[in-house]
Amino acid sequence: MTTSAANARSEPGRPTSNAMRRALKRAREGVALDAAEAAVLLQARGADLEDLCASAARVRDSGLQAAGRPGVITYSKSVFIPLTRLCRDRCHYCTFATVPGKLRRAGHAGAFMSPDEVLAIARRGAELGCKEALITLGDKPEDRWPEAREWLDAHGYDDTLAYVRAIAIRVLEETGLLPHLNPGVMSWTDFQRLKPVAPSMGMMLETTARRLWSEPGGPHHGSPDKEPAVRLRVLEDAGRSSVPFTSGLLIGIGETHEERAESLFALRRVSRAYHGLQELIIQNFRAKPDTAMRKMPDAELDDLVATVAVARHIMGPAGCLQAPPNLVDEEYGRLIDAGIDDWGGVSPLTPDHVNPERPWPQIDVLAQRSAEAGFTLRERLCVYPEFVRRAEPWLDPRVRPHVAALADPETGLAREDAVVRGLPWQEPDETFAAAGEGTGRTDLHRTIDTEGRTGDRRNDFDEVYGDWEALREAAAPGMAPQRIDADVRAALSQAADDPTKLDDDAALALLHAEGPALDALTRIADELRRDVVGEQVTFVVTRNINFTNVCYTGCRFCAFAQRRTDADAYTLSLEQIADRAQQAWDVGAVEVCMQGGIHPDLPGTAYFDIARAVKERVPGMHVHAFSPMEVVNGATRTGMSIRDWLTAAKEAGLDSVPGTAAEILDDEVRWILTKGKLPAATWIEVIRTAHQLGIRSSSTMMYGHVDQPRHWLGHLRTLARIQQETGGFTEFVTLPFIHTNAPVYLAGIARPGPTVRDNRAVTAMARLLLHPHITNIQTSWVKLGADGAAEMLRSGANDLGGTLMEETISRMAGSGYGSYRSIRDLTAIAEAAGRPARPRTTLYGEVPEERVRAAQESDGHLPRLLPVLSD
Repeated sequence: MTTSAANARSEPGRPTSNAMRRALKRAREGVALDAAEAAVLLQARGADLEDLCASAARVRDSGLQAAGRPGVITYSKSVFIPLTRLCRDRCHYCTFATVPGKLRRAGHAGAFMSPDEVLAIARRGAELGCKEALITLGDKPEDRWPEAREWLDAHGYDDTLAYVRAIAIRVLEETGLLPHLNPGVMSWTDFQRLKPVAPSMGMMLETTARRLWSEPGGPHHGSPDKEPAVRLRVLEDAGRSSVPFTSGLLIGIGETHEERAESLFALRRVSRAYHGLQELIIQNFRAKPDTAMRKMPDAELDDLVATVAVARHIMGPAGCLQAPPNLVDEEYGRLIDAGIDDWGGVSPLTPDHVNPERPWPQIDVLAQRSAEAGFTLRERLCVYPEFVRRAEPWLDPRVRPHVAALADPETGLAREDAVVRGLPWQEPDETFAAAGEGTGRTDLHRTIDTEGRTGDRRNDFDEVYGDWEALREAAAPGMAPQRIDADVRAALSQAADDPTKLDDDAALALLHAEGPALDALTRIADELRRDVVGEQVTFVVTRNINFTNVCYTGCRFCAFAQRRTDADAYTLSLEQIADRAQQAWDVGAVEVCMQGGIHPDLPGTAYFDIARAVKERVPGMHVHAFSPMEVVNGATRTGMSIRDWLTAAKEAGLDSVPGTAAEILDDEVRWILTKGKLPAATWIEVIRTAHQLGIRSSSTMMYGHVDQPRHWLGHLRTLARIQQETGGFTEFVTLPFIHTNAPVYLAGIARPGPTVRDNRAVTAMARLLLHPHITNIQTSWVKLGADGAAEMLRSGANDLGGTLMEETISRMAGSGYGSYRSIRDLTAIAEAAGRPARPRTTLYGEVPEERVRAAQESDGHLPRLLPVLSD
């Protein structure tokens, strides 16, 4: 039985003429189609198909007009580099993937092409004027083939993507071609690794029809990387990482018209949410000998044309649509009429290794046939012109010079007279200066309290965070926390008796507690606090140093991040960082807490320089620095593993890491709060690795935005599990969401922060649910003020955090409680809760007497650079 016969699904009969007329009318009038109408139009034939194509062509033409290139069809002059044809998947139609024995019989010496083989092709391509190196390979071959693992080990690569990264750098430096990477399924972290070495990447979605993957005999059965949910996650991670990305459909592999329509709408959802799908390829299935699907009929040309036209209507005028010209037997005019605006990569040198039996058309023939249809053929780069012109955050600073060398700065298309030659792949020139005054508004830590921020939002508010309307739909379930019916009295009894035995239902009941039940909950938590850590309220004399606020990650809750050109943007020099650490030491500090934005020009080694600069100036200062997001940023930019990077950071002077960037450790919430920040699993990986290396951390939770109590419970349970495993957390810090200037609030999506009830419940439940694993619960005076912090001390908290000396992040968000609290101020907060106070170290140890005296002598009399504010 053939694959197609085994998985055939009967479709409804042809659509009625009334259904077709209605759908065509809506398409002609430019009304948004739904999936059912799209499925009808996919079956248009004859005059109906001509009608559909005519309206699709009008949509395409309006988009080209808006893009500033009317009447232009593009292509990329490329070379095809099959880095390895080994793959862990078993797609039943594929002749690209092979086995080691066939490679050997074909004369290939290794599982991968060698660098010399790759560069020979790339250099010849450069001589012929090619500007793209399409690097294609099988998914994770080392997971299936020992020969692949052995080759990587022998050549010093941890995995296939490490080799891809290395090859991409050599192609950039030694040939000048721009790598377009197609390595298959990638994780969020993989995108961070590869973005600095390639201006664009791609992976076909192919289909969202899960049955074609899950059912035996299906074309994707036995291929772990072809699960539709996995591939959609890749597209989303590309968007979150601001990677210009190519995707598309493979039609005619057994999917129904309804399933094909659903696949197109899935692509539209991703495109709408992130604006990162630079093109959509509609590729028609061609049966190949020696495959399980060799007897399956090819996708018909009418089917391809109808799919292109429907895709144009669904993706709209801004979408870029491509259909490979070598798969249509020179029926170029029909594809143009259906609404394509691009022919894809065309090589004058290498074959299409995925469809080797179908040679590329000559470029001059393609130009002639495009002209016959009324279009001019123009060369583009592997990265589309819209992304060339947008630049940040879509193009990493390390590849931007390579793109600029080949791009027309006005159109973003390829400069046909450009000389293709290698350029150094290097860190940008403008990084952290060793000395000097830094750049931008470097006094923001002080003037934020006296002059305020320049505006309530950054200038790219409408672009950097993704599509607000799509986000609003995704966030709607979390806008109003759901109340539950549960036995609060029984839950309180269990909490008082033994909080470690609270099950999830009881814990949720308590997280929803109000009135007398909430009062009882906070009393139980406060009594547990007294039994575990005693009456003393602790605090640390510390200084925050936020070394830059330039960031393009797109965290929608963050009002701190700025573009490099924004009025409030700044970057400190290493000398300024060291100066601030010295000032803090002089007034009794035992710690500096250093975090910053993910500056696109920041080398991955700059974090080592920062830690080293502080330690060289003030050897006794505890360096508490670099959130898990910064750790991943440093590791991916250097090409190091997280473990190796943290080891190097420790050697440079890092003592502990803040457990920030956690927000809510549930990706359902995270992907609303942030466009490009690390996933929950990666945060956990960083923290676990740090703890294993003896680098302790705090833990945090930011709440009161689009979350619900069930998310708080899951977050706290996760932290407790990590602590049981590693014992590396020093404390848990509650971080109420500051809404005032937060983009996600300004866009009308988030709640205006947590209520007093929420704050009391979270603090109390943190004490109960983290017991006995995390014993220190910290409240934030900078977010809650003195009275609010005192209330949390009566609700289970035992720590007030730090004096801070400067605090920019919460203040930029709109916190009204200043940037500094003296020791007397913190002692007064503790006294308001009826408790004594004492200083501590970062790791909750005793503070040396010399440090205590220095802090007391300087208390309230800080240097002029440090703001002193009261409520």
